[in-house]
Amino acid sequence: MVQLKADLHSHTTYSDGAHSPAEVVQMAHRNGLSVIAITDHDSVNAIPEASECGRDLGVEVITGLELSTDVDDKEVHILAYFMDVNNEELQKYLSFFRDERFHRARRMVQKLRNLGLKISIEDVMEKAKNSAVGRPHIAYTMVDLGIVANYQEAFERFIGDRGPAFERKIHVSPQSALKLISDSGGLSFIAHPGFMKEELLMKLINAGVDGIEVIHPSHNENQIQFYRGIVNQYCLLETGGSDFHGGKKMDNENLGKYYIPVTQLELMRKMVQRSNS
Repeated sequence: MVQLKADLHSHTTYSDGAHSPAEVVQMAHRNGLSVIAITDHDSVNAIPEASECGRDLGVEVITGLELSTDVDDKEVHILAYFMDVNNEELQKYLSFFRDERFHRARRMVQKLRNLGLKISIEDVMEKAKNSAVGRPHIAYTMVDLGIVANYQEAFERFIGDRGPAFERKIHVSPQSALKLISDSGGLSFIAHPGFMKEELLMKLINAGVDGIEVIHPSHNENQIQFYRGIVNQYCLLETGGSDFHGGKKMDNENLGKYYIPVTQLELMRKMVQRSNS
């Protein structure tokens, strides 16, 4: 019997991905995926296009989102699934953070200009177009303008966390993010926990997350088994995916390589039904 595959972590041009929602779904279809979740940063605007394409190709598209939170001055990402995208509070949050992303980008561009670099916020927004603007758009713009040789150099020399043009994001607390997700009918998961210490992981579990992203390109086999053990120990749910962005990040081959079986997705659906009944 063929195992049905679900990749529940991917990005489109509505955040920092290189491909349109339809292109991501088409690639997922070609790479043997039955289900894909679009989890753009602070945006659900890709969902309608992705869902329409998915219906045509027989690929189910799960409503998703990736939120940035802050714990002890450390940025922590939370994945959300099955939210009501028309929820009023969710829409207010997304609108507010979309504006904040623009203001942050403008401050970073001004710092770059103060360093003598010829770049404008208009250049960056032309690259970002309708997406939630972020550092990747600034990095790609710097490459296009010939300021740096590649994406990595932009971060290493200028806009990385310790770079001279870095600006912190405005974050919400994990508790606020989890409440927002729960109130909009969704489930919350700790994204790529391999980047965090176990103490921080436990704080998030105690805050009430529904699950953990066990499968991720950054996790080795030992980490996968460790996080799966945590999931079982604390009666949590498991998610996973490629964290696909495409384009210059050169991760096209990851789509279809990192996945969870659809049986895990069914457990998520049951939890949503119980929570919303």
